[in-house]
Amino acid sequence: MNDWLPALLWLPLLMAAVALAVRRSTRAQRVVALGTHAAVVVLGLTLLVSTRDGSVVVEQVAGWPGGVSIPYAVDVFAALMITVTAFLVLVTSTFGIGTRDDDDPYFHPLVLVLSGGVFGAFATADLFHLFVMIEVALIPSYVLLTRSGRLPQLGAGRIYLTVNLLVSTILLTGVGLVYATAGTVNLGELAGAAQGSVAVALAGGVVLVALAAKAALVPVHSWLPRSYPFASVAVTALLSGLLTKIGVYWIFRLYAVMFGGDERLHTAWLWVLGATMVVGVLGALGESGMRAILSFHMTSQVGYILLGIGFFGPLGLAAGIFYLIHHIIVKAALFLACGAIEHRAGTGRLSRLGGAARHSPWLALVFLGAALSLVGIPPFSGFVAKLTLIRAAVLEAEYLVAGLAVVVSLFTLLSMLKIWNGAFWGGDPVSEREPALVSGASETLPDVTDPTSDVLRQPGVQVVTDPLRVPWRLVLPGAVLTLLSLSIGLGADVLLSLAQTAAEGLVDPSRYVEAVTQ
Repeated sequence: MNDWLPALLWLPLLMAAVALAVRRSTRAQRVVALGTHAAVVVLGLTLLVSTRDGSVVVEQVAGWPGGVSIPYAVDVFAALMITVTAFLVLVTSTFGIGTRDDDDPYFHPLVLVLSGGVFGAFATADLFHLFVMIEVALIPSYVLLTRSGRLPQLGAGRIYLTVNLLVSTILLTGVGLVYATAGTVNLGELAGAAQGSVAVALAGGVVLVALAAKAALVPVHSWLPRSYPFASVAVTALLSGLLTKIGVYWIFRLYAVMFGGDERLHTAWLWVLGATMVVGVLGALGESGMRAILSFHMTSQVGYILLGIGFFGPLGLAAGIFYLIHHIIVKAALFLACGAIEHRAGTGRLSRLGGAARHSPWLALVFLGAALSLVGIPPFSGFVAKLTLIRAAVLEAEYLVAGLAVVVSLFTLLSMLKIWNGAFWGGDPVSEREPALVSGASETLPDVTDPTSDVLRQPGVQVVTDPLRVPWRLVLPGAVLTLLSLSIGLGADVLLSLAQTAAEGLVDPSRYVEAVTQ
């Protein structure tokens, strides 16, 4: 098993080259891409089974000894992230096929390269290699975001590129400072280093700031809602579960290992995370587009996920890890459900939508289930996630944080009702417009005046008389994720057990450290 760890990186990259070679055949590309994503899911599940008892699977790349080679180390936390994100890539790629994103012959190769960088970031235990993997993931994301070539997408891409280049520079600077002060970038050798040296702590703090920006924590969050809603629907759902989650995962990992969960920083963490929860949800309430609302919620929910850092302990960290897995699944389901409407109607503006529940009741059910899970209503996974977090806060006597989590959930409910009432309920403004018919594919003509509309790249399109009747190929991907959220909620003991094992490995990382440095 150890020898296969680097396959998390090289398999998607190799298959990206294969997909590029067969770009003249869309069917062949689909087989290569979906087969690769499914293979990584199987590999992730295998790693999850191997590490569920707290074991750590390690491969020192090229056989060099620990401390010299680049270590790949997967414990149950990393295995969970690899499995869930690989499954998300599989589902969103299927949705991209349904929306004909893969009419672009570079869509699947770009997604494969992006996913390889993400999996490598989760598996590496070397800070410089982490920087390299983040860049491997970011480069295709720039192209995926701007490939339509329209001005709104190019403007969003400019913000996305500028911010991420700046943050990557800060990250590389931080990694260099860590090496200068500690003499290594091997995470195992950095165990507890920040507690014993102010210089190392400051260097590690620079890395944490960069990771916080990658994760879209307040006050370095505004780039996300100004860029994600402008990509195609499939790409937005894909990015929602991948790139920011690298930052979240590594904040957990770095703070646990390098900083040893330093108690002196807990209060500062709680202030930042509380502000992130509030600013994110208030921003969502102020938006008028579906994907803009959901993008602000990504920031708000990251605040929930990282709350366990603020009361560093087995229960709080387990709750945060459970919340992280739940969030990846549910947020993508919401993006896919809302995106399916936007793809058909040609706009994501709530003022120009309505009646989708009547036209596509199954899609409405998918959105409703995912929205209830995001809010924290039983029996979905969000209920277990928020209840466990609130319980951890109460046990740590952080009553203000517990109350804030409840209040923010109520505002989250209001924003979900805003989407429900605007897009799924009420009248049908589309039926009042004259349909404009042109020859070509039977799809919806996008609203070119709406910067959030999903852009179809085929030359001929047809405005259908009932654009909100969403086909099953666009309903099923979101339905799969919503049902997964429901099943996690009903069988929460399974994921909670894995999350608790992962949390114990963060509270006491000695097993991870020993495995990485051997």
